[in-house]
Amino acid sequence: MLHELLASLDHLDGQLLIFFNSHHTQWADNFMMMFSSKYVWIPMYLIFTFMVFRCYDLKRALVVLLGIGVAIALADQLCATLIRQAVERLRPSNPENPLSAFITVVNDYRGGRYGFPSCHAANSFALVVYLSMLLRRRRFIIFLIIWAVVNCYSRLYLGVHYPGDILVGAIIGSCVGLLCASLVRMIFSSMSQTVALPRNNESVTLNTLVGPSSVRLSLHDIGLLSGIATAAILGIIALLAG
Repeated sequence: MLHELLASLDHLDGQLLIFFNSHHTQWADNFMMMFSSKYVWIPMYLIFTFMVFRCYDLKRALVVLLGIGVAIALADQLCATLIRQAVERLRPSNPENPLSAFITVVNDYRGGRYGFPSCHAANSFALVVYLSMLLRRRRFIIFLIIWAVVNCYSRLYLGVHYPGDILVGAIIGSCVGLLCASLVRMIFSSMSQTVALPRNNESVTLNTLVGPSSVRLSLHDIGLLSGIATAAILGIIALLAG
């Protein structure tokens, strides 16, 4: 009974992947390959680091950054080192997987041998949940969620993960992010300071000169804009490369 259920779920997983992977264009191929790369987001991560140091004093900022490192490392190692090696589920793009005959790969990118669960999904959602709990602003959180979802979709588009890989990875990452953020909140509580930022956000705004007028941008807006600008640049590069 259990074997039949798992076989049915595996078949459904494959059919869903084929659906998500079946709509390709040259522009989207270029865009998804770049979006899926962790290195293109380094400028955005640096902006996030700047935000943390402006939102907290030095000691608490270092605790927050340490928590980010622990959350991502823990999520990544749980997926890559522990679960993948135990489950040994071939990536759909792996030539040894019969499903690979029905998958469109981009630039012959196939990833590693095993793909369950997705480290991209785990790491992305660990970061999203962690930052959402500590840097609480609605627009910023919405942006983080959209960024993580597109990042996960890129793995389906490239054919290197099943939807089930993504789902389980996102759940693991979310739990790890929640755990690490909760621990940081406990540390902050012992340091006798609230985690949440001031509601009016006046203490963390910057004045940016735009033409003859001055525009006040919160740090969260700057973080949001840095992500949008990165995605826009990737889109332009993908268009020019096509």
